[in-house]
Amino acid sequence: RNLGFAFLTLLLTVVLAISFGPIQLDFSSVIKTLLNLPGHLTGNERTVLLDIRAPRILLAILVGSALAASGAVYQTVFRNPLADPYLLGAAAGAGLGATIAIINESSAGTLPIFAFAGAVAAVILSFFVSGKFFSDPNTLLLSGIAVGSFATAIQTYFQQRHSTSLRPVYSWILGELGSADWSTVRWASLYISLSLIIIFTIRKRLDVLLLSDEEAFSLGVKPNQLRLVALGAATFATATAVSASGLIGFVGIVIPHLVRGLTHRVSNENIPVIALVGGSFLVLADLGARIILSPAELPIGVLTAFIGAPFFLLILRQRRINSK
Repeated sequence: RNLGFAFLTLLLTVVLAISFGPIQLDFSSVIKTLLNLPGHLTGNERTVLLDIRAPRILLAILVGSALAASGAVYQTVFRNPLADPYLLGAAAGAGLGATIAIINESSAGTLPIFAFAGAVAAVILSFFVSGKFFSDPNTLLLSGIAVGSFATAIQTYFQQRHSTSLRPVYSWILGELGSADWSTVRWASLYISLSLIIIFTIRKRLDVLLLSDEEAFSLGVKPNQLRLVALGAATFATATAVSASGLIGFVGIVIPHLVRGLTHRVSNENIPVIALVGGSFLVLADLGARIILSPAELPIGVLTAFIGAPFFLLILRQRRINSK
């Protein structure tokens, strides 16, 4: 039931996002265009639908789903309700990679490649530095924070040396879906779908990681192997999302808590619902980013932070009340 409701919510948000914006489109004409029926959109309206809004909305769904599901995985693996998909340095590494691409005036198509390489390199370095991951996941968490801080320091140094490149770097760091195209959607959907399939497949076993390793072994689960697979899939999804859209914060924290609060189910069996709600959330956030300052655009990362930061503080307050 929850999955069906989440899917209907996603469809509703897609309808709103397709129809509204600086240029409003008649939804019946949109459907006719997609089905190639008489009465379809023509000219500029058709271009807006097929070449601008459609890939942008699909990318928002992919990125939102990836970040939300990854957040749920990270919170379970690290047994920390405030864990974020960016904790292992993926965001900082991607930001450094994007900065290098921009200051070297690489083509726009290579920026996601640099960002993806930076994200993956940072996570691999976090695993390497940790050493004790298999005996203490918190050691990996601290290593990720250290590696992320180091990558951010290098990025700041490059930015100061190339001050003329600051604007495009900051634009990317604040998150952007405006440059989405079908090429980006194709490669992002491949990697994010693969990651989500792995996460969905192991989701029921993830609850075992909330127990001690001894209890996990007694249930026939190898906790270290499960942690590695779960973190690998979640990090790969996060790295792809960051590469495609820049840094969009708070989705991985807000959505898992929101879904668990509404459904009253802490179980990771809800991860598909979390992913769908994450996609809906980012589609709505992108719609807001397009229309609030129309015809100008608000960076989507600013909007998600505006919504997510108070929610984050609410979670902190609730944890403090519960701990008393």
